[in-house]
Amino acid sequence: MSAETHVLLISLLDITTWYLMNGGIYQGTEELSQMAVSISEAKLGMNNSTTALSLSNLAWLYYSQGKYNKADPLYNRALAIDEKVSGSEQSDTANTLVRLAVLYKHRGKYDKAEPLYERALAIYEKVLGSEHPETATCLNNLDALYFEQGKYDKAKPLFEGALAIREKVSGSEHPETAICPNNLGALYNDQGKNDKAEPLYERALAIREKVLGTEHPFTATTLENLAIIYDSQGKSDKAEPLYERALAINEKVLGAEHPETASSLYNLALLYESRYEYDKAKPLFERALAIHEKVLGSEHPNTALSRKALARCPRTV
Repeated sequence: MSAETHVLLISLLDITTWYLMNGGIYQGTEELSQMAVSISEAKLGMNNSTTALSLSNLAWLYYSQGKYNKADPLYNRALAIDEKVSGSEQSDTANTLVRLAVLYKHRGKYDKAEPLYERALAIYEKVLGSEHPETATCLNNLDALYFEQGKYDKAKPLFEGALAIREKVSGSEHPETAICPNNLGALYNDQGKNDKAEPLYERALAIREKVLGTEHPFTATTLENLAIIYDSQGKSDKAEPLYERALAINEKVLGAEHPETASSLYNLALLYESRYEYDKAKPLFERALAIHEKVLGSEHPNTALSRKALARCPRTV
């Protein structure tokens, strides 16, 4: 079998894995992705751009499943190959930089994530241009990081810029476009501007339900964001079913021990706590804390939040 045939087979495996993941289907994808890596390493070599991409795709799969410790070394291997083979200022290198930065962000390692995003953004703008979809995606990721650090003055113009690019290039109903109003809505929500956040979340939810489906993890994220708005307005009767829908999606698609499932448990528990329904809140906080400690570690900010929330619940006798 020629090298070209091996590349074609590896690409087919990677594309199939990516397609299944984007559809929220994870069963069987790990085996396909591992097969792509094995063939790449054996037939194309350890320092090949196709091998780097297969490693990065397997790492992305592990990241999506909350297996962060497995993803980290694979991303770093892929990045080393990309820098050696493609160069430090090529889009392949930028793609891996972004993925590694996303991983660090979700592990609370903001000091490691920020320079990777900034380096990737500089590459995209230079190689692909300021209005390319990849540039918009990187802008979204960087502004989300600024947002989580409370750097609103840096985040807002990037959110707005990414939304403008996506609407122009991808259209108003593209899944990637939905990320932009969702993130901008999160910024307004955190600033207490619910009147601006709510229509943005509703727009993102409509796009995701139409394009991705009603049981996709991204749909669950927007359901929770909209529920948070309702909850902050004292509309717990509207928020509760959205939280429950998001939790059901994450448990079904991502699994019972995924960090996103823990987030859903935590948010629903907060609602119960606000209504003094501690008998409902406490077991959810306990589940969220157990997941955070196992997957994220005892020092992660989300673990600390779960621990504090559980401590607030009155003890039963």
